[in-house]
Amino acid sequence: MVGAGALDLVYVPGWVSNIEAMWEEPALARFLRRLTSFSRLILFDKRGTGLSDRVPNAELPTLEQRMDDVRAVMDAVGSERAALFGHSEGGNMCVLFAATYPERTAALVTLGVYAKRLQSDDYPWAPTLQQRERDIHELERGWGDVDLGYYAPSRIGDERFARDLATYFRRSASPGAAAALMRMNSQIDVRDVLPTVQVSALVMHRTGDHDVNVEEGRYIAARIPGAKFVELPGDDHIFWASDVDGVVDEIEEFLTGARPMREPDRVLATVLFTDIVGSTERAAALGDRRWRAVLESHDALARREIDRHRGRHVKATGDGVLATFDGPARAVRSAVAIRDAVQALGVDVRAGVHTGECELIGDDDIGGIAVHTGARVAALAAPGQVLVSSTVKDLVAGSGIEFEDRGEHELKGVPGQWRIYAVR
Repeated sequence: MVGAGALDLVYVPGWVSNIEAMWEEPALARFLRRLTSFSRLILFDKRGTGLSDRVPNAELPTLEQRMDDVRAVMDAVGSERAALFGHSEGGNMCVLFAATYPERTAALVTLGVYAKRLQSDDYPWAPTLQQRERDIHELERGWGDVDLGYYAPSRIGDERFARDLATYFRRSASPGAAAALMRMNSQIDVRDVLPTVQVSALVMHRTGDHDVNVEEGRYIAARIPGAKFVELPGDDHIFWASDVDGVVDEIEEFLTGARPMREPDRVLATVLFTDIVGSTERAAALGDRRWRAVLESHDALARREIDRHRGRHVKATGDGVLATFDGPARAVRSAVAIRDAVQALGVDVRAGVHTGECELIGDDDIGGIAVHTGARVAALAAPGQVLVSSTVKDLVAGSGIEFEDRGEHELKGVPGQWRIYAVR
């Protein structure tokens, strides 16, 4: 259980899971952290999967037994009433629990859920028994190898995601257990339960989901009294493959009544790059030990001047620094101050400054074309020189900073011609 929100929220994962490995996948961890921002999040692995004890494949739990497990988990953490969120196969159990224990269910939320896993005349969207047996056979032959084109089309070509997903599945269940679960899930049918759900319900589904057709989500929402149906854009059945924020936004608004204010992912900032001139030659002349001492002193002086000019030290770049500022004049003055300060160490730096829209990456990094532009501007500078883009020069008009025109340049990887100026 994590989080300290006023609302208890039980997350019932799909097919297989591992509540420890969940936090190692960045997008899934972000999803969970956002849930903890407004809830007390209760996580568990179903019997025979993840960190739960292994059980013989013939004894894998039924939906009824899984309901008992959820109730036991809630009792163990002292939760008398909780909202339930289930994805894929996890949603079937949530539907059954909500209908059976309405007094313990604050709300029902599902994503990518089916009511029935095998095709019939009145439920034409599910796979046939033959298709299901074929899928199980392929799973047993290559457990963990995920067809991204089917389950997560937005990640096609992302080898790291495919590798991490395969590892996650293999840590979640053995091949035999995974196949046995697929066979058991093939028998799921909660169609008759849907009209008996009396708690408020949110049914979400991605429009292009290949594994569970969007019509199945519409079918479920139409049969749960008063249910809200939200159709999300995209094709991914593995929901953390894309736009986890869009999913959490819907969940948070439904459960709390307020749509969250998203943290901005782009911001206008002035980027400063510095680089020690001839660092390779100096390192060879001084030796590793003495050169490391010079670098440490350089980094300390650079940080001091960045802080003094109200900047943010983003990272060291090996023989330089990357920093951002909320004002271009402060960035230019910081660059000049760094250049002057490190001369006492016997090193020269070059610096480049540019203002543009930066992408916020995680909690402590930035990216985007503005960052590339700043780096290319710095690369043009001579030893001891501070160069700026025309954007910076125009923005600091009236600051007293003087410039010399250095003409137009092509910046590698950056479109267009750029007029560059040197700080006097």
